Amino acid sequence: MEELGILIVDDDEQGRRALHHVLDAEGWRVRVVPMASAALAELAGGSWHLVIANIAMTGLDSPLFITLKELAQAPAVPEETPDAAVRRARVLFLIPELAAEELQPVLEREGLPYAVKPFHLHDFLEKVSDLLLETRAIAAPIRRVKQSAAESERRREERREGRERRQAQMFTSREDYMMTEEEIAEFERQEEEARRRAKEKGEH
Repeated sequence: MEELGILIVDDDEQGRRALHHVLDAEGWRVRVVPMASAALAELAGGSWHLVIANIAMTGLDSPLFITLKELAQAPAVPEETPDAAVRRARVLFLIPELAAEELQPVLEREGLPYAVKPFHLHDFLEKVSDLLLETRAIAAPIRRVKQSAAESERRREERREGRERRQAQMFTSREDYMMTEEEIAEFERQEEEARRRAKEKGEH
């Protein structure tokens, strides 16, 4: 199987080191280019499935940006050759937060994939995963996207249960509160719901 290759074009040393660390951990071949002048040669000479480029470095009118834009807008797998072995690299542009107001509308208008820095790791990996799926470079979402999504769902569930416990605790002693019939009914409904959830959780 062809080794999955990712090219990072970024002059932000801290940012590119972080990206290299995250993507290299997936077992992929990752190459970092800190100068725009060298990126075109890398594109021409290498076999890349994904290019991650800092748009503040490429600009909007450079030959590099124009090439990346054409790659991003072209079909991932050419219609005339619908073979998974023939694929075009996907492109993900990175937008520094301070430039987002100016550059984000441009990329959206052109339909170009992007991520605004700083970004949440799960959101970034989800974009990477989607783009690699387009080229059939991977057969399923990458490992940490699925793990992160499950973790996020678990934390949402914990927060929801925490809110329910706090709501129930507001009415733990009926003698301390003057309650209407409607409030008593709502309190009893919450107690029953909490018992049901506790029972279901214990059965799993």
